[in-house]
Amino acid sequence: MEDRILNPAEIAEDTENDNPLRPQTLGEYIGQEKVKENLKIFIDAAKFRKEPLDHVLLYGPPGLGKTTLSMIIAKELGVNIRITSGPAIEKPGDLAALLTNLSEGDVLFIDEIHRLSRAVEEILYPAMEDFSIDIVTGKGQMATSYHLPLPKFTLIGATTRAGQLTAPLRDRFGVILRLEMYSPEQLSQIIKRSASILKIKINDEGALEIASRSRGTPRIANRLLKRVRDFAQILGQGEINLKIAQTALNKLDVDKLGLDANDRRLIETMIKFYGGGPVGLETLAAAIGEESITIEDVYEPFLMQIGFLSRTPRGRCVTQAAYLHLGYKNQNLQTEQCTFE
Repeated sequence: MEDRILNPAEIAEDTENDNPLRPQTLGEYIGQEKVKENLKIFIDAAKFRKEPLDHVLLYGPPGLGKTTLSMIIAKELGVNIRITSGPAIEKPGDLAALLTNLSEGDVLFIDEIHRLSRAVEEILYPAMEDFSIDIVTGKGQMATSYHLPLPKFTLIGATTRAGQLTAPLRDRFGVILRLEMYSPEQLSQIIKRSASILKIKINDEGALEIASRSRGTPRIANRLLKRVRDFAQILGQGEINLKIAQTALNKLDVDKLGLDANDRRLIETMIKFYGGGPVGLETLAAAIGEESITIEDVYEPFLMQIGFLSRTPRGRCVTQAAYLHLGYKNQNLQTEQCTFE
C-alpha cells in the first residue's frame, strides 16, 4: 500500500528538497478560489488590526494542499510557522514545549489534528482561548501547578476526518474551511506550472491527460508527472505529449478514470465473491488484505465520488457504472439489497 502511486498520503518523494513545487503565495496557489478569497480578507484584516489571525481549521481529502496553504498563510502574515502532527504530540509536555517556544503572532500547524490524545487536547483548549497553559509537576503532596502565559499565536489544524474532532475543539476555531477536489482543468494548470519548475517540456494535451487520471488531487498529479517524465526522456524526445502520457500511464496501470489495479481488485472482489454487495467493511478488508481504515480513507472517497461505490444500511455496493467500466456489461446489478432504505 505504501508504494501505491495513487495513494494521496504524503511520501518522502513529495517532500524532498523542501518540495520546490509548493506554491509560495496565494496568487501562485491554483484552485480553491472561495477559500483563497476568504483567507485573503481574513489575513488582510488581521494585519490591519495588528492582531494574530483567528485559529484556522482546514479539512478535506488528503493531497489537496492543506499543509501548503498553512505555509502560505504564515508567509502572507509575515510570521514563522512550526509544523507538527497529532500523533507526534504524545504528552501534554510535548505540546507545552511547542507552545512556549512560539513568538508573538507565529503559526503552529498541527496535521491530523483529529488524532490528538484527550490529555493533550485538554491542554490545547486554554492555549487557544486564553493564550495560557497550566502545567502540573510532581505527584501527590509534592504536586505544583504553574500558570504560564503564552504569546498570542495562530493554530492551524488540518484533518481528513472533521467528523472525528470533538465539539469543544472544533468550536474554538474561528475560521473553518473545506478544500474541494480539483477539476481536470485546474490540475492541468498545476501540472504545467510544475513542469516549468522541473524544466519538463509538456503540451496542453499531455497535461490534460495526466490531470484527468489524477483523481482530483494535486499531490497525485505531481507524482504522475514525474513518472511520465521518465517515459518521455527514454521513449520520446523529452517532451510529454498525448501519446507519451497515454503510454506511460497505461504502463503504470492507471486507467482513463484514474483507477489502478488496487481499485479494480476491490471492485472485482465485490462483484465476483459478493454479487456486487452489500458487503460489510470488515469483510471486504479481510477479502482484499487491507486495513478497513485504508479502504475508508484511500479507496472509498474517490470510488464514491465517481459513482462506482455506494454505502447502504447493509454495507458497500458496487454501482452499475462500475460494472460497465470493468466490462461486466450483461450484469443486472441493482438488487433490492443494494438500494437505499
